[in-house]
Amino acid sequence: MRSALAILFLIEICLYATASLTHAGFVLEGHEHRQAMIAEAVISAVLLLGLISLSLDRPWSRTAAISAQSFALLGTLVGAFTIAVGVGPRTTLDYITHAVMILLLVTGLAWLARNRNASPLG
Repeated sequence: MRSALAILFLIEICLYATASLTHAGFVLEGHEHRQAMIAEAVISAVLLLGLISLSLDRPWSRTAAISAQSFALLGTLVGAFTIAVGVGPRTTLDYITHAVMILLLVTGLAWLARNRNASPLG
């Protein structure tokens, strides 16, 4: 279970970093959006801090990881809302990416909540 949670965090970090690079125009052309690029870069960095906190295995590590996942979920829901109201790119890629992000984050939060008394990574 220890490595599975770390892998989930790594997948989330890579997904947000790739989305940020996509919105910067480095991965795909035509998907540029400055605000989305910044938001996804910040979320990727926060998730990285959550992963680092888990690796420290301190009493506050689980709380920090839950906070990182919650911050990422809130930011992603704001992004999904802006897509729904017509702000920014509204491509199939954006819809699918946001759905996958939300699914992964909810999975991570459920995993962390379920393992309340266990060591954060163990």
